Amino acid sequence: MGSGRSGIAPKVGRPYMPGYGMMFMKGKGPLDWKWASDRLANAHNYWLTTVCSDGRPHVMPIWGVWIDSAFYFSTGRRSRNSLNLKMNGNCIVCPEDAREAVILEGAASEVNDSHLCKRFLEVYKKKYDWDIDADGELIYAVRPRKAFGFIENGECVQGNPTRWRFD
Repeated sequence: MGSGRSGIAPKVGRPYMPGYGMMFMKGKGPLDWKWASDRLANAHNYWLTTVCSDGRPHVMPIWGVWIDSAFYFSTGRRSRNSLNLKMNGNCIVCPEDAREAVILEGAASEVNDSHLCKRFLEVYKKKYDWDIDADGELIYAVRPRKAFGFIENGECVQGNPTRWRFD
């Protein structure tokens, strides 16, 4: 579960952050991808950012699950999230805790594989104790392209602001 697309570990680096040099602590390396994937797996609430047809951002809180290095969520067929993703699959997913922030940039695609849909429903039910009406909902998978991790407090044991690339 700690790898990116197709089981390949992401490339690790530093984000480009002009003016924020003080965030790079001497002697501290980058954060580990497992740290980020654990936060993506264990959060309860997430923020989903999509793009409207006129280019405006749209942000909504959602529930979701992290399965096999991708983020899965459901949304109504006629919801703003779904309409936006049909036009432009680019999106951002962030777990709720900004003190240990993970920002996942990727592309959402509708999940049509019945086995994967069934797995999503099982994991979702276990996590939220909620049965989704799969007939009225679409299931999306967001596969990471790039991710960022930041720890707000000065007690970072593992590292500093980190960028992971999945290309």
